[in-house]
Amino acid sequence: MRNILTIIKNKKFFIPCVLLVCLYLLFFHNMWAYDLMDVDETRYIDMSRHMLRTKDFATLYLNGNYFFEKPPLYFWIESIVFAVFGKVSEGIGRIPIALEAIIGCLAVYFVALKAVSKKFALTVVCILATTLEFLILAKVAILDTLLTSCITVSVFSGFMTYFVQEKNKKYFWWLFYIFSALGMMVKGIPAFVVPFGTMFFVGLYAKNLREFFKPKYFLVGICLFLAIVLPWHVYMLLKYKGLFFGEYIMKHHIARFLGSGHLGKNRPFYYYFLVILWGFFPWIFSFVPAIAKKFKELKFVSFDKLSNREKLVAFSIIGLLLTFAFFTASSSKLVTYILPIYPFFAVLLAEYWDKDGFSKGLKISSILLSSLILFVGIGGCFIKFYLPPFLFDIVKEVQIFTCIFFTIVGLLSFYFIWKNDKAKLFATYVGFMILFSAFGAYHLFNIDYKFGQNDLKAFAQLAKKEDKNLASLNVGIKYSLNYYGDRNVLIYDGTDTSRIVPLLESNYYVVIRNKDMDIIKQSLAFDVVQSGVKYTLISKHFDK
Repeated sequence: MRNILTIIKNKKFFIPCVLLVCLYLLFFHNMWAYDLMDVDETRYIDMSRHMLRTKDFATLYLNGNYFFEKPPLYFWIESIVFAVFGKVSEGIGRIPIALEAIIGCLAVYFVALKAVSKKFALTVVCILATTLEFLILAKVAILDTLLTSCITVSVFSGFMTYFVQEKNKKYFWWLFYIFSALGMMVKGIPAFVVPFGTMFFVGLYAKNLREFFKPKYFLVGICLFLAIVLPWHVYMLLKYKGLFFGEYIMKHHIARFLGSGHLGKNRPFYYYFLVILWGFFPWIFSFVPAIAKKFKELKFVSFDKLSNREKLVAFSIIGLLLTFAFFTASSSKLVTYILPIYPFFAVLLAEYWDKDGFSKGLKISSILLSSLILFVGIGGCFIKFYLPPFLFDIVKEVQIFTCIFFTIVGLLSFYFIWKNDKAKLFATYVGFMILFSAFGAYHLFNIDYKFGQNDLKAFAQLAKKEDKNLASLNVGIKYSLNYYGDRNVLIYDGTDTSRIVPLLESNYYVVIRNKDMDIIKQSLAFDVVQSGVKYTLISKHFDK
């Protein structure tokens, strides 16, 4: 016991240990406890597995076809991790994503620490790491977390040039170019527009835009950028010529930004307002009064008279507005695209929580948030009475956890509001999200799986076991069949059964939707191999 107390009193040792435990609980704990999610996780992990097997590290393949939608950096990283561990699995595939999320957090922490203070830096990183969309996507093996990490390191390296001595500026400018280039090798245009656009407007605001073009920064930086970006792009253009140019550049970069009706990702301009409302949970509640307070105090001050804290906040406002405008201007919108905006949100809100005093706006917003948490906790006790039996059977596994956990957090946060203890209230919200991430989030993934993806996994594994080929009819693109079946899948739209008749005659299992069962029965005789909640696996009909 004495040794434990000695360790706790030694802040240099105890605080890093606490941070490591928190990072583990946030990003790593239970990452093996849920299957890969359709569509992107199963797609990207299957592609990485194929890359490792074929040793073709230039050309990406999806379901046996060329995949010119994305650059290869993400798939290189996944392949390396699979090679190091000697196998492919859900948890191993998520390790790089968790590490990438931590890198983004550390970049923000480092800049906030050097520019402002340790307390401010801890506040920023706690907000970022416990933002709902950020921590959820850090548990899913997709590209957006890696892209966000690259953009964050790039932009905050640019910010850092305003807080270091002249002799050290070049290193951060070079990091700016390097990580922007790495981001380009993850997902293309956003990794160029967000960092370069942000630093352009920061330069205008600070009235030192010419520094951006100093040869020791710009020329060396551009050389580093091109050295990373050009080799793969040039190789692919030389090898595939017009095919690569048309697919990769014209369709998946230019057309995706200008008009994506053919990609099926069109969303209204206000789409990301709605995403941020839940994606920035739980901090969106206190962000509203923080912004109101910021506008109330808004006044013009010369850049040279700003404190480092004020400069970092101003830079983050520029980054937030530029990022939001870029992704909103694009007609192609998905929930995951907006992820790079949250580091800027974290800096802005940290200023509000880091300041002394418990403002009226913060108290009201905290009461609303705590009321919501408490309502979920108490309401969870009665879900059996207002959910349909089918839904209750799906979610009942989390009922006890939800009731106890949310109720305790809600009551505890109300206690700290009553005591006007802002620091402990902040710690309560942070702890709430850490424990939710570690012990609750994987339940949400597993619940989502019960709405049909469990069927696909079971069908794919059965086909693999029995060495059957797979096809799907009017199911859409479901790469769970590819990953868990470890084989390519023939995909057919509509309910025209004439296309699958020859498949059933030649060693194929076919996946259909339960809702299409009656229509297909009218024109085709088949045997049901296995039925699920949403899908059915059929095979050739054998007369008995």
